[in-house]
Amino acid sequence: MADLKLVRDFPVSAETLFAWISDGTRLLQWWGPEGVEVPEHDLDFSRLGPWYSVMVNGDGQRFKVSGHVTHVDPPNSVGFTWGWHDDQDRRGAESHVTLVVEPTDTGARLILDHRDLGDDDVSANHESGWTSSLRKLEARLANPV
Repeated sequence: MADLKLVRDFPVSAETLFAWISDGTRLLQWWGPEGVEVPEHDLDFSRLGPWYSVMVNGDGQRFKVSGHVTHVDPPNSVGFTWGWHDDQDRRGAESHVTLVVEPTDTGARLILDHRDLGDDDVSANHESGWTSSLRKLEARLANPV
């Protein structure tokens, strides 16, 4: 099984960063790679239980992913399962994501740990998607509304 770990530092407090990775309203502002919209969702990582999102790219392709929030430890971490759905809405292989927030001297660090991805190709695809999503988060935190 392939795993993925990404680390990013942000010039905000750990509490602020945790809010951006757990609160549904804030999640929607950066969730999904650049160029996608999320018209359907139940994104709320501030509570245990099921979640899902449907991402739609510029060509109208739909990508559904769902899982369960397995732990919430404010302002330190959130964990959830992850599984893509096929065209018949059947959920595929499950992987596990943990988002850890650590305070730093200049703000807060986000550690994204995505495990049990299957193989290197799946891991590379997730790395591309998460990297793009984190660029959106970085932009939102640099220019809050």
